[in-house]
Amino acid sequence: MDQEKIGAFIAACRKEAGYTQAALGEKLGITDRAVSKWETGKNMPDPSLMLELCGLLHINVNELLTGARMDMERYQEQAEKHLLELQRQEAEQNKKLLSLETVIAASATVNYLVMIFAAVFAVEMLAWRLALVLTGLAILVAAIAYALRIEHDAGYYECPHCGARYIPTMRAVVLAPHIGRSRSMKCPRCGQRGYHKKVLTK
Repeated sequence: MDQEKIGAFIAACRKEAGYTQAALGEKLGITDRAVSKWETGKNMPDPSLMLELCGLLHINVNELLTGARMDMERYQEQAEKHLLELQRQEAEQNKKLLSLETVIAASATVNYLVMIFAAVFAVEMLAWRLALVLTGLAILVAAIAYALRIEHDAGYYECPHCGARYIPTMRAVVLAPHIGRSRSMKCPRCGQRGYHKKVLTK
């Protein structure tokens, strides 16, 4: 997607609709600075705002993502192209989040092992040993909780029986036995239990 072209299109449509940047921002519950960043191609509108923005500018989402008004012949072609691009961006973002999860979990584990080693071999006072072990454990538990939240929020789980892709509850993710990122859960669609693998897009 050409963000500069989209930005110029948003600016032109805003002027046609008779809005200042501040007035458009107020309608959307954002600042005029955010609108300015869209129009200069520095940022894209958040997906949660796209439908409302399109309604205010009298365009559709395909026209917004193309950066130009479209005839009906090109509409379907562009709709498919934009859907694929949005899926690619979602997969890329989820992949980054899952990489971050790995880094956090590994770092916290190494930190915990170093603190245990220090408590056993480098410190003589029992109180300091206990403090090191408990601090390391607290950091590890916090990191695991954060890593689980990232895993829950990034992507979907796929049922091995019916192929449904869904986002389970946080409780289901925490309590489910797992092998890597595959978790033993009950499918909300078919009701069967199995190891549901992590996938990046729906």
